[in-house]
Amino acid sequence: MDESIKFVSSAFRHTISEEDIRWVMKYPLYEDLMEGYLNKYLVLGYDTKRRLLEIMYNRISEDTVKVFHAMKCTTQYLPFVGF
Repeated sequence: MDESIKFVSSAFRHTISEEDIRWVMKYPLYEDLMEGYLNKYLVLGYDTKRRLLEIMYNRISEDTVKVFHAMKCTTQYLPFVGF
């Protein structure tokens, strides 16, 4: 992802660092619009510590996203990456 990334405080609630969020956003295993939403995206990928993370964001312009959620991947999203 080459877009600019903005963060809200809730993105860090689960103690995932900005560096790890940026890494997953740059090298996602999965990224798609979440079903039933017009502007809520899910990204899954490994961070710099090889933890599988789930990240959610909204697009706020053509080249900027706002990350509002980041945590270790929950079991509900594992099938999206082949588990």
